[in-house]
Amino acid sequence: MSRKQAKYLEGLLGDEKEPGAPTQERAKPTTLLNRASALARVQSGEVKQVTQLELDPSRVKVWPGNARRYDSLTEENCADLLDALVAENGQKIPAVVRRITNDPHADYEVIAGTRRHWAVKWLRAHSYPDFKFLAQVHNLDDEAAFRLADIENRSRKDVSDIERARNYLGALEAHYGGKQRRMAERLKVSEGWLSKMLKVAALPDSVLDAFNSLEDVLLKPAYELAKAYEVADRREKIDAEAKVIVFEQQALKASGKSALAGPDVLRRLLKSTAKDAPAKDWTGYATHGKTGRVALSVENCGRQGITFKVHSGSGESAEDLAKAFREVLEKLQATGIIVN
Repeated sequence: MSRKQAKYLEGLLGDEKEPGAPTQERAKPTTLLNRASALARVQSGEVKQVTQLELDPSRVKVWPGNARRYDSLTEENCADLLDALVAENGQKIPAVVRRITNDPHADYEVIAGTRRHWAVKWLRAHSYPDFKFLAQVHNLDDEAAFRLADIENRSRKDVSDIERARNYLGALEAHYGGKQRRMAERLKVSEGWLSKMLKVAALPDSVLDAFNSLEDVLLKPAYELAKAYEVADRREKIDAEAKVIVFEQQALKASGKSALAGPDVLRRLLKSTAKDAPAKDWTGYATHGKTGRVALSVENCGRQGITFKVHSGSGESAEDLAKAFREVLEKLQATGIIVN
């Protein structure tokens, strides 16, 4: 996170104690980077009260308006944070939370600091039961919470462009009445850039599934794909090619091979929409068995029909061959070669 973003976040903080805070939670003093700015925000009503607490993470849930996917956090992708927390004997940088009511399972929800919440919760379950979730409690409305979470996520590599784009699309109606200009002004981003993000957000899961990971879907190239997808006849071709790529990605993973890279997937999706794009010739297409030998192949593929060949010595069972046959048929159907 840049110094400018950190300064902005600090500017949102006040130093008053939240009324009604549980006595067993130990309050700590808040250090302000810009006290004048913070007081102005408090007086304006945008941010009213704040205190810093050590919380039990099991009593804190994640605000659904955050772009980060909590279920995607793992020991592997949080290893750097886990190591830092252990080395520093606890959390040093507080998260931002707000108090919630009428929830029997939680007292607070995380606005900024989802990864820290996950890490502390994981460490408490793995040899560090005394670790606490350090958080500053703010009185924020949903729009202010969205902006605060967005500032933190902008520099996070593990929040993909498509996740942020979809988060923006949801916030557009929820917080800004569908007005892009107002949203851009509040987020302090250009309207043109925001427009691209919102267009990318419209790409459906059926197309995104062709990519090995959402991290492969970068804004600039994805914007070109999103523009192409808006055109009806190009959309059909992209959908068909995406289905084929999904099958190929699954086959590669099943065989232990590397998945198709993001740029290659994008290139194929866009190429499929070209006016002079040749129809895919499936003659010679083959599937391989567990031994690596060819099990099933397409001998001929034309208007008159399709000829398949089952190869002996592949080591595949009848059930395996039937499954391979069905998968090839689904691919041919997806590309329009076989019509129901």
